[in-house]
Amino acid sequence: MPYMPEGMPLPDTKDAFTKDWWAHCKNHELVVQRCSDCGTFRHPPMPICHNCLSWKYEWHKVSGKGVVYSYTVPHYAAMAILKARVPYNVVLVELADAGNIRMVGNLIDSTPHEDIHVGMPVEIAWEDVTDDLTLPQWKRAT
Repeated sequence: MPYMPEGMPLPDTKDAFTKDWWAHCKNHELVVQRCSDCGTFRHPPMPICHNCLSWKYEWHKVSGKGVVYSYTVPHYAAMAILKARVPYNVVLVELADAGNIRMVGNLIDSTPHEDIHVGMPVEIAWEDVTDDLTLPQWKRAT
């Protein structure tokens, strides 16, 4: 069963600033932007470097490994469509090889909520939601 409930609002994969990132996700490639002038990593994708204000960047492939930086387990549905899913987890993962880049997602393996902890090693777990949308999710690292 997919982790994302059917009927959830989906991100715009055709947005000018993020469409290339979504295309990489569709190919199960985790990438982040890296400034071509100063080398600063950035995510989510944006047109300008927050460090040096350069418009030049490249897509940098990362391993998909990281650690749980923070997490929460909501017990009340923020949206009616999530009511059948509570409790569920939301994790903030700090990537191992992309500076201080952190990505939000869900731990979609069968890890019990009480076993999730800060510093827990995780790795990418791709969720193909639709023909146009693949989400980077997470699983406990093996």
